[in-house]
Amino acid sequence: MVDNKLLPKLSQNFLELLEDEEYYDTTIEVGNDPDVKIFRAHMAVLNYRSPYLRRILYTNKKKNDGTLINIKLPNFLPDVFHLILRYIYGGKLSFEEYDILDIIKILTTANELGLQELTPFIETFLIKNKKDLIEQNFDLIYRISFENNSFLELRKYCNDIISKTPNKIFNSSRFTSISEKLLVTIIQNDKLQMNEVQVWEHVIKWGLAQNPELSHDPQSYSKEEFIVLRNTLQQCIPFIRFYNFTSKEFSDNIVPYKRILPKKLYKNLLKDFLSSNYKLTEKSRPRAPRVIEEIEEKFDSKIIDLKHTELISKWIDRLEITDKTKNHYEFKLLYRNKYVGENFHNFCDNQPGTVTIVKLKDSDEILGGYNPLEWKSCEGYRSTKDSFIFSFKNGYDIENHILSRVKDEAKAIYNGNFGPSFGCGDLHVSNLYELKIRSVKSSYEKSIAEEGIDIEEYEVFKVVRA
Repeated sequence: MVDNKLLPKLSQNFLELLEDEEYYDTTIEVGNDPDVKIFRAHMAVLNYRSPYLRRILYTNKKKNDGTLINIKLPNFLPDVFHLILRYIYGGKLSFEEYDILDIIKILTTANELGLQELTPFIETFLIKNKKDLIEQNFDLIYRISFENNSFLELRKYCNDIISKTPNKIFNSSRFTSISEKLLVTIIQNDKLQMNEVQVWEHVIKWGLAQNPELSHDPQSYSKEEFIVLRNTLQQCIPFIRFYNFTSKEFSDNIVPYKRILPKKLYKNLLKDFLSSNYKLTEKSRPRAPRVIEEIEEKFDSKIIDLKHTELISKWIDRLEITDKTKNHYEFKLLYRNKYVGENFHNFCDNQPGTVTIVKLKDSDEILGGYNPLEWKSCEGYRSTKDSFIFSFKNGYDIENHILSRVKDEAKAIYNGNFGPSFGCGDLHVSNLYELKIRSVKSSYEKSIAEEGIDIEEYEVFKVVRA
């Protein structure tokens, strides 16, 4: 008998208990006039399910005269609390019918009530299922994630967007409505993968949007109009890295707006840019290399993103996850397969240095392997000390991974008539009669998956140093 098959009945019974009008011993008044609702509940359930409610109940100890305990929660929204209360009793909560603003209210309420298991669950749901809405409401999500130390997954996701895919913010239709504080946070980021001209253009765009009466042609500005724009952008200007501009970029983009810059700053910039002996690199503070931006534009995967490729690149260079990236690699898609019968050898043979990425069916798990050698159609083992296999248990979370390097170098790679194969069955992709993964620990240090799991899709990339 599988225990969890009985849990739905238990959940149903507890929800029936919540709705029962006879055996409750606690009333909870939630909200402020005119939106106030009173809920019936049971002290024992609340006490063991919510640390926050436990503290309140402790200060309102039940008397032995049969009177009810009455508690007030004016800071909560009644409709949101009702959802949370049903979760407290039944252990069920569905977000499909709610928009992102409602889900954020549920998240913050769950956190205040001390429901520690629910908070990361909601964060994961948002990251996996509401990416577009997070980007559209980025200012709100960012602010909430940084105001509360409990929302670490959302905070990490926001930081990744800011540093690795800032165009998702800048190109959003709501970009011009983000707060000044968020804009400053973005442009002062050392890891911002965007060239400085683009940073400047977006800052100007934001500044003009705050002052719709201003023209987009600075040549037509009066002295007063320059002052308006300067005052709007005064917190942003110090974080523009002007010495990252070329002379032409400076002339085309900065000079027309010179009157919004502090006089001393512009005077020094002009002197340096006009000096025939001056080397811009002496004062420049590059952000992420431009090559990364080019890599991002070319990258084509339906399974992984750049944070995965960055970590895999570190593994290729035998670095740890916390180490600084040594080399930047471009992942060029050679092959993508969702169907049986296709022969990956037609696309991937004779290509040295490839990474195979496998998405498991009905799971968030991602498997993969790096082959520094060429794939061949002829059967037999090939030797290398540099191959490895890996798994990401939760596709988005790269920190939850297994890295398994080869230990039996003579059997590191197996060439056959099927899909890519690492070791003596350590990671074997079968695509002849059905798309399945085989994984039995043998030639590599660790096991990375279970045996005989269906594959949803897999991709093979050629890895080239950028």
